[in-house]
Amino acid sequence: MQIINDYTYLFQNMVGTSKYPQVNDIKVSQLGSNAVKSKLVAAGIDVNSAQYKSAIKSMKSHPGSSGMLTNVQAIKNLMNTYDKNGDEIDPTTGLTGVFVTEETAAKRRRIVNIPESSRDEVYKLVRKNFEKNNGMTDEADGKSEIFTNLQRKTNKNDRLAATWTLSQYEQAYAKAFVSAAKNADPNWNYGKPVPKGAFEGITRESIEANMSKSTRGTIDLRL
Repeated sequence: MQIINDYTYLFQNMVGTSKYPQVNDIKVSQLGSNAVKSKLVAAGIDVNSAQYKSAIKSMKSHPGSSGMLTNVQAIKNLMNTYDKNGDEIDPTTGLTGVFVTEETAAKRRRIVNIPESSRDEVYKLVRKNFEKNNGMTDEADGKSEIFTNLQRKTNKNDRLAATWTLSQYEQAYAKAFVSAAKNADPNWNYGKPVPKGAFEGITRESIEANMSKSTRGTIDLRL
């Protein structure tokens, strides 16, 4: 793993270009002290912002963090991984509201409306995996792009729920194809060729017509 050390403050002090007073080698355990907070404010950090609070919470969550050292630039870098509301930013997509946390873990398991286009993309992907790959998934099948596109179209507060809901549809589609394959060949299993014609007449609409929302907030498939 490449280790990158920030020596900016050294060069700034050497040439006299430092914009803020430098605060280095701060003990993580002392970040809550008024003395350290005053120095951080002087260094240009808003210690009352949601960004700062989320960054420090993340920093303190690591085992043994109380004995670790940090510095202004490290804190600023970590703050940049959160938006103004303190929500973590996905470095790949730039989206927020897509990470499961202690606060969102339970709330994400709820059914929300999913655009037909997203459901159709997942259905076609699942069907392809059964028809072409005998039920086996392909890491390069484009599934992550489908879910990311759904997240982009969804309000931040519903992104986790939308991702979870679409995964429920995905499981229901797969369950229908497994049932059809086993009806054609009781000994069928993943990786084994699906009997010809086993999926004849199956459509996304026909599968969804047999779906129901259970009292637990999940999608059930009636076979």
